[in-house]
Amino acid sequence: MASSRDRQRQLARAKLDRQTARRTAHARRRRQIRAGVAGGIALLVIIVGALWMGGVFDKKPTPPAAIGDCTWQPNTAPTVKDVGTPPTTGMAKAGVAPTVITTNLGAISAELDVAKAPCAAESFRYLASKKYFDNTACHRLSQEQMFVLQCGSHNAEGTGEPGYTYATENLPQAPVPDPAASASPSPAVTYPAGTIALVNKGANTNGGQFMIFYKDTPASPAYAIVGKVTKGLELITKAAEAGAVNASGAKVNDGKPKNDIIIQTLTVAKPTESAT
Repeated sequence: MASSRDRQRQLARAKLDRQTARRTAHARRRRQIRAGVAGGIALLVIIVGALWMGGVFDKKPTPPAAIGDCTWQPNTAPTVKDVGTPPTTGMAKAGVAPTVITTNLGAISAELDVAKAPCAAESFRYLASKKYFDNTACHRLSQEQMFVLQCGSHNAEGTGEPGYTYATENLPQAPVPDPAASASPSPAVTYPAGTIALVNKGANTNGGQFMIFYKDTPASPAYAIVGKVTKGLELITKAAEAGAVNASGAKVNDGKPKNDIIIQTLTVAKPTESAT
């Protein structure tokens, strides 16, 4: 039978064995952690090195578009004529662009206001360079409320447009409505004779169609002004005297010009200072 002293020696040995086992296990875990950390660091160094070799850290962020640059939105209507889109940057933003609209009635000179409507002027320049307006009929003459000749529809039906639209610029400033007049009509502005304005189907839907006011006209301030006629407005005024007709040939106040008005060519020159 084991003595009390032997029993104590056995317990002390067992305690020492447990302590040794715990220290061994702790040491093993520390070695595993250190190995894992070292492996992670090595992997990170490899990844960073690969990215650096690939030039990732040398790439500069793409600068945002400059203020005033133009955005051309796709026009998916079935009646579009795809001639591409103008550039989004680099367009002129100052001065006026001399423009000549050569018609079967004679030449009409105009100025596009590049400073106030740079995107509209750029669209005109681009479409003119693609001969988009050449040999197209001005399809609408209005002699009722609005005194305008409308042109720029490539199919002469009022639905022909290029394959893009763009935002509205240079709207005329509407007068402040009188708060005391509860039933007053919507404020109107006067478009002076000779004004060239864009035709739209709602806000920011400008395309290739435009209208020339041949008389001072009070109208809604919804039409962006792109320029003005400087010479030849009398050609339109004289053509308006013949009136407009509908599809049956009957005289109307708003319809197709009775006497055809054809744009043979439209050219836009580089911007210069206004001569008027």
